[in-house]
Amino acid sequence: MKPVIQLGKYIVADSRICHGKPTFKGSRVMVWQVLEALEHGETYEEIIAAWPGCVSRDAISEAIRLSGEAFLLHAGEAVAA
Repeated sequence: MKPVIQLGKYIVADSRICHGKPTFKGSRVMVWQVLEALEHGETYEEIIAAWPGCVSRDAISEAIRLSGEAFLLHAGEAVAA
């Protein structure tokens, strides 16, 4: 079994939870769900209310920052393919 991977202060990947997809620590809320909600125009407040006690303003900001870093890190791979 793979260990829990700390991706940030608020985000982890645990093979025992949601098939190892990144989630907010202590919950089953997947990072992609929050990013998708932002894409659809939901505010931080609406997202926090949708998952009370699971997602904070700082956690949402971390998800955006980490996804941006991943995009920049892997952007060249799409061009090379």
